Amino acid sequence: MKILMVSPECAPFSKVGGLADMVSSLSKCFAASGCEVKVFTPLYSTVKRPPKMAKMLDNLSVHMGLGIEEFASVWSAPLGKAEACFLEFNKFYDRPGIYNYEGTDYGDNGGRFAFLSRAALEYCLATGWIPDVIHCHDWTVGLIPVYLNTTLRHTALGRTATVFTIHNLQHQGVFDKGVLEYAGIPMSEFRADSTEAMGALNMMKAGLYNATKLTTVSPTYSREIQTSEYGCGLDGLLRFRAGDLIGILNGVDTDEWNPQTDKNIPANYNLGDMKGKAACKKALQEKVGLAVDAKKPLFGVVSRLYDQKGLDLLARIAQPLVDNMDIQLMVLGNGEKWLEDAFSGLTAANPGKISCYIGFNGALSHMVEAGSDFFLMPSRFEPCGLNQMYSMIYGTLPIVRATGGLVDTVEQYREGAGRGDGFVFGDATTDALYNTIGWACSTWYDRKRDISSMQRNGMSKDFSWNNSADKYMQVYRWAVGVRSMI
Repeated sequence: MKILMVSPECAPFSKVGGLADMVSSLSKCFAASGCEVKVFTPLYSTVKRPPKMAKMLDNLSVHMGLGIEEFASVWSAPLGKAEACFLEFNKFYDRPGIYNYEGTDYGDNGGRFAFLSRAALEYCLATGWIPDVIHCHDWTVGLIPVYLNTTLRHTALGRTATVFTIHNLQHQGVFDKGVLEYAGIPMSEFRADSTEAMGALNMMKAGLYNATKLTTVSPTYSREIQTSEYGCGLDGLLRFRAGDLIGILNGVDTDEWNPQTDKNIPANYNLGDMKGKAACKKALQEKVGLAVDAKKPLFGVVSRLYDQKGLDLLARIAQPLVDNMDIQLMVLGNGEKWLEDAFSGLTAANPGKISCYIGFNGALSHMVEAGSDFFLMPSRFEPCGLNQMYSMIYGTLPIVRATGGLVDTVEQYREGAGRGDGFVFGDATTDALYNTIGWACSTWYDRKRDISSMQRNGMSKDFSWNNSADKYMQVYRWAVGVRSMI
């Protein structure tokens, strides 16, 4: 099968969150199984060009609306056995950041990503490489299915199926309808059953209405987004398309996340020999300024510091946690300024007990996963989440709220029985989080055998991409079969 991934991010070249990891890992998995896979993504100024990158297409003509014809270049680099195709267009992508800069979204994001969608399709037509399926990732490429149902319906791409994945429904790509004119999509598509919502162009809605099949990144999230609480105004549409929507858990790149081989941690370890984990905890404590103490439970966080992640709850109870439970806390991440300041202030007030690193540090994130005893993810909603899976792979017990992919992957601890692999709580409140951390602490001090059992349970799970890739291939075949009948 020929598969084209179109995405605003692709690890290791560009990354904001788990979307980049999913696109990269899934593409490599399919290519390794014999599929012909290309990933089409922007060449941002921040992309570190790999040694084998080469220009494959110059002066690609991209026909936009309003009579505008733009010219771009396409570069190529290997991504495992897949091929990464980078769209070079300095007007839109030669700037810092992917979606925003210093917390402010770029005002021309509608045009930037409408251009990405059209350019990906023009690339296929210009090279004669016609995919069986185009896998579209999030609102940024929501116009691709619209193009294939309208202006490009009678081209060589007309029978290509589209699979549209919702990574986070909260971000929908809402813009003035003038973006539709720039995109060159008929204004007749600016209607409630295609691209319009509340008088504006909604690129997420465009993809959801027009794609052949829909997926999201966990089974629970696929059900949650069909409710008014989690549907972000699109729950009615998602219920309408429920027969075409399937939730598939993301997998983990086990080449990168593996305590037996990880070069970012000071000591490797495995299920049969856990001594290295104690060495990782000591090294983490030394590196981030926590008191070196093997007996105190160390709670780790690696996250974007946003309301969605529920870390405001942690910030509000961090002081009583260290005062009453004598824990250690390490927070790595960045995001909302007030949360950055809150954790920085807590660090200053609690030397040796709380530490934070504001920013992103890939090597340190591996050390936090390996060196922590518990990992905190109190998310208000979490489409999939990857860190809870990283944690279990590294023998670190996750503490998560019962939502989305978190509840799909973490099995609740059964006290005294050694069952489960983490701690799950229901309400997004400070009391629920505080009490669950207290439960984890009492288990740490009073039921060491259960801690070891839960570590073994988590480390024994298979979080590789194999199962998920098989499910995506079923969806691709399903979509191709449907599209061929249109």
